[in-house]
Amino acid sequence: MKSYTPARDETPSCETTDDVMNQLQNEVGWYNAVLPPSLRLGHRDDRLAVLVLSTPAMFEEAFLPFVEDADCQSLSDPVDQCVRHCVSSAVARCFAGTEVEVSYDYELLPSRKPRFLAQTAAHVCGAAFYYQQADVREQPWGHKKMFGVCVHPRFGGWFAIRALLVFGGVTVDSEMLQPDPPDCVPSREGRIQLLEAFNLHWQDWSYRDVVPPVQVYSQRQKDYFSTRPAQRVALLRTWGFLSRGSQAAASCTEGVC
Repeated sequence: MKSYTPARDETPSCETTDDVMNQLQNEVGWYNAVLPPSLRLGHRDDRLAVLVLSTPAMFEEAFLPFVEDADCQSLSDPVDQCVRHCVSSAVARCFAGTEVEVSYDYELLPSRKPRFLAQTAAHVCGAAFYYQQADVREQPWGHKKMFGVCVHPRFGGWFAIRALLVFGGVTVDSEMLQPDPPDCVPSREGRIQLLEAFNLHWQDWSYRDVVPPVQVYSQRQKDYFSTRPAQRVALLRTWGFLSRGSQAAASCTEGVC
């Protein structure tokens, strides 16, 4: 994480646990510079942006306690609800009175385009290298489309990009240098194996181990994310969560939860 010198007094500072959530600073201009106008952020290039990642520990240390305290089932994704709760609570506690725009990885604009391109953001701020088809010399796939994937230097593929915070009143110092993302898979053969594992065999989790990770998903976390989204609430109930009664669930379906 690079240090920065804000031009104002609104210096973002809040204690966080890197074991659960990791924050990386960057400026809006780094992101906008690599994208067409239709996908750029609607902020000045010199504004501070912070990318929020979750580590494997988030599931047991944040998500399960969150659903344990949940009053009822809602129609939206429980993980998305947990992330929104954690991020919004941290922003309200640490940056009260500061202009902060929060975008989540699951949000879409009215045009159906994402609020931000999560993997691009991770690459430009140096958090994780975004390996794409164009990064492979003499591609062996012909005209077949291969989707790209980010690799973190410590967690490999065992992490997620959750949110982007833009501080509208904080100007990044002009001397702040843009970090290069660590190239964890430098060889052509390694990149081919990575993209093929991600595109063709993503269910076996193997692409996430492309570099030796310091931490991986627990078996329970794997079971959760291997379950179809529509069946995940039922799985949580078998684990003893979200079971406060049908009356609460009925209230949720009426939009009062």
